[in-house]
Amino acid sequence: MTEHTEDPAADIAWMRRLAEEGAQAPVQGGSILMAAGLTYGAASLFQWAQFTGRLGETPGVTGVAWLVATVVFLVILMIVNLRLRGRGGVMTSANRAFAAAWTAVGLGIFALFAALMINDYRMGPEQGFSVGWLIPSIIFAFYGLGWAVTAAMLRSGRLWLLAFAALAACPALALLTGSADQYLAYAAALFGLMGLPGFLLMRSARR
Repeated sequence: MTEHTEDPAADIAWMRRLAEEGAQAPVQGGSILMAAGLTYGAASLFQWAQFTGRLGETPGVTGVAWLVATVVFLVILMIVNLRLRGRGGVMTSANRAFAAAWTAVGLGIFALFAALMINDYRMGPEQGFSVGWLIPSIIFAFYGLGWAVTAAMLRSGRLWLLAFAALAACPALALLTGSADQYLAYAAALFGLMGLPGFLLMRSARR
């Protein structure tokens, strides 16, 4: 039987090292966040254009945009991960924490969608899918948490503002429930609060 002993000094030293590395080392993985914002933002724009009749008659393709966006994103994710591994070098604690935080966000969203699909199947088509209108708000709750962890890790006031903006998008998107404009607002939020920050993180890492 092993005995676990607390070592406050070691814990403090680890937290200090994490903070120092976060302030000094560039964060890898911004391209993944950018890809998520762009692919799903494009899918939301497609959904908005479809619902408002701007694409004409498109029977049988409702929801296909999200499937296509997911496939494209997974392909990009695989390519980016292979490139990051190919670079080698030392993986800093900050980058490990960044990867863990956003991996948890992605897994949480995946689990959410699995639960919604099971719920929709169990309740049957006659119950409708009104909870689907809350999906953009719920996703931005996840994104807000992801940015909050990143902001705390990097000690960045700007990223804290981004986290608060993502959380504020939750009720803002809910105000558009039942309107096709929700998809337009969702696309704008994805581009502005995921795609653009991801691009800026990616650019800073290349410097």
